[in-house]
Amino acid sequence: MAPTVVRLPAASLTAEAFAPFGWLPVADTDKRDGEARLHFEWADPHLNVIAHAPDEVEHAPGGDPLCAVLYRHATHTQALMSMNVDAVVAVAPADVTFASSEDVAHVRAFRLPPLAPFVLHRGTWHWGPFPLGSEPVQLLNVQGLGYARDNDSVSLPERTGSVLEVVANGA
Repeated sequence: MAPTVVRLPAASLTAEAFAPFGWLPVADTDKRDGEARLHFEWADPHLNVIAHAPDEVEHAPGGDPLCAVLYRHATHTQALMSMNVDAVVAVAPADVTFASSEDVAHVRAFRLPPLAPFVLHRGTWHWGPFPLGSEPVQLLNVQGLGYARDNDSVSLPERTGSVLEVVANGA
């Protein structure tokens, strides 16, 4: 049986909307600077550039990307920033189990303009970022070097019977 397609509008990335999933870095002159901290349980912070191409995921007939798998890291935060193109990311709180179809209601999506950094809390489920156009998204990425040993995943079709159509113009 084919999974149910659930439309998930992508909202604008704001600190308030993103707070359940992580935080947005602030200027060093902002009184909130330093309130949120990066965490690397294995003392292995690593900075690199990664990329995601549009052909890494399936797309709905209208062109919007389909989210079928979410990932998370229990041992570290992860900071990301698109360096070149508009992209989208889907996220869910760490405590969501995806044990039933109702759990997909906890997933949120955000539209990411280039140069808009964000940090995922430890354990936050995430998909992407994936580009909105035909060019791969180049991502500045800060995460634990040993992330491959801490890369839990969940298949939405298997666990919930759903895939998420991330609607880029949904906000």
